[in-house]
Amino acid sequence: MKQFMSTIEHMKAMTQASWKQGEAMALTELPTPECRAREVRVRVAAIGVNPVDWKMREKGPLRLLARLIGPKPPVVVGVDFAGTVEAIGSAVSTIKVGDRVVGGTNFARGQRGSYADTVVVRDDQVCPLPDGFDLEIAGALPVTGVTAWMSVVDIGRIAKVDSPRVLVLGAAGGVGQLAVQIGKMHGAFVVGVCSGKNADFVAGLGADEVLDYTKNDPLVAAKVLGPFQVIVDSVGSYAGAACRRLLRSGGRHAMVAGDTPGAMMNVFVPPFTSRTVLGRATRVRLEPVVAAVHAGKVKLRISERLPLAEAERAHELSRSGRMTGKIILLPEPSA
Repeated sequence: MKQFMSTIEHMKAMTQASWKQGEAMALTELPTPECRAREVRVRVAAIGVNPVDWKMREKGPLRLLARLIGPKPPVVVGVDFAGTVEAIGSAVSTIKVGDRVVGGTNFARGQRGSYADTVVVRDDQVCPLPDGFDLEIAGALPVTGVTAWMSVVDIGRIAKVDSPRVLVLGAAGGVGQLAVQIGKMHGAFVVGVCSGKNADFVAGLGADEVLDYTKNDPLVAAKVLGPFQVIVDSVGSYAGAACRRLLRSGGRHAMVAGDTPGAMMNVFVPPFTSRTVLGRATRVRLEPVVAAVHAGKVKLRISERLPLAEAERAHELSRSGRMTGKIILLPEPSA
């Protein structure tokens, strides 16, 4: 097998012994997996923290699916990672040992999550990074970057209309800040909704108008600024019907990680303009996001850097809903 052989027999990961709710994660050692034919093994430098990570530990359809089709415990959550390829399988031809890559794990393929110093994924789940690309920024990109791109460009279809307008609810968050910038790079008039303390930050991202949700109902205030080609709800608490009323003909309402029963029902309401979206990181989906960041058209703020062993603290911060930007976990360098 064409494979670089690592001398490290064990990897470190934040694990739960079972799927029991409320069980804490602990830093443990697991056998370092070898690569199958289409797989690559990555020494992880940075891991992005997303709400889906802690939601999977608590409740909802993603947790159920992970229990049914994911790997058996010990449980390792997480999707985002960036690092350096240390081994490749015999059928891998587009990635080589030593490449710096960004990617996402996929429990539907029987893979453990990314809260570890080593991950093994298929070669189509990683995207090579340009020279000089910051690995910490890269590690924070997969879920938020792909989700924002899909919401604005793929679902929102802003490139297909003239003078598009984009409304981003939760514009200071991980997905929101990227959605604002992706809208601007495609020539849209962008309205961002956030708290007053983050108004300058969102305006600095390029938002043409910033609405403070603490002062009045932002959907009422946004009405005079529409109609919108796409509304990106990265908060999850806005009424679907109220959002749809602000859309232009053919517009779309993108609900980020809309995994509650109420959000999922919006998909079935005529004229069927609401969509749920949680971007699954693949090479094809990551390439335009990486290119936009590398070109300086999109920037990502990292608000907190924590050691991998403090993953529980990272989840507490993410649950608070008060973070501006992304949280990343940093594995300790191997000896």
